[in-house]
Amino acid sequence: METTEFQAYVHALRERTDAALRRVLPPADAVPVRLHAALSYAVLQGGKRIRPLLVHAAGHALGASPELLDGPACAVELIHAYSLVHDDLPAMDDDDLRRGQPTVHRAYDEATAILVGDALQTLAFAQLARAEAGERQSALLHALSEGAMDMVRGQALDLSLVGTQTDIATLQTLHALKTGALIRAAVRLGGLCAGSPEDPRLDALDSYARAIGLAFQIQDDILDETEDTATLGKRQGADRALDKPTFVSLLGLDRARERARQEVERALTALSGFDSAADPLRHIARYIVERNH
Repeated sequence: METTEFQAYVHALRERTDAALRRVLPPADAVPVRLHAALSYAVLQGGKRIRPLLVHAAGHALGASPELLDGPACAVELIHAYSLVHDDLPAMDDDDLRRGQPTVHRAYDEATAILVGDALQTLAFAQLARAEAGERQSALLHALSEGAMDMVRGQALDLSLVGTQTDIATLQTLHALKTGALIRAAVRLGGLCAGSPEDPRLDALDSYARAIGLAFQIQDDILDETEDTATLGKRQGADRALDKPTFVSLLGLDRARERARQEVERALTALSGFDSAADPLRHIARYIVERNH
């Protein structure tokens, strides 16, 4: 798969995911209007759609049809969106900007933002509840619930480390939960749509997901130091302002970049047994450390 072909693939899947999300969300003018408008605001204001892309790319690598992947792709993106809404709240990171727009609690109010997060989480699991019954449905629900719960654990650990001295091992544990768990869930959801939970290829996909999850967070830490607010679509230097430990603060910029590249190589090695159907996953791994926002 050439770069231009991958770019077209990404564009098509983002449009497909956005269309599927619009079908899932309640109409913005339905009662209660303020809540439903805020739901659309939280989900449809752009975003990279990395997690839905991973669902589709992992499913494609194992031969799943796109129709089977739409529900899980929406589900993981809704969980991600809820986590951002709650992460931005005054009790958490107290951010004013997300994706270049005011955060939900700023555009609406704090109570509405809390309800938006609650609703998005519920809608996420509803997507999997509509899937076929049986072993696959149970495995999908387990993968998403485990990823979502680990993400919450990571957020709790993140808050506990503000203003403290920590080490790389602890930071890796934090981000394997806060960032990595939902990325792993996305890849597993895609793989599960193609076959049995006992498929040995799922272990290779999980190794890939672990590596890109860490690379993604390292790149986020790098961008927080090197890009401006307009490019990032959120407040530049936010982690430093909150006195949070980051890979850049512990390793320095050059070593953090090298570590991100190493994780991408680990991800690509994990895919060595896959044919060209896994090329989208390979491109996503490279994109993670090449992106500027």
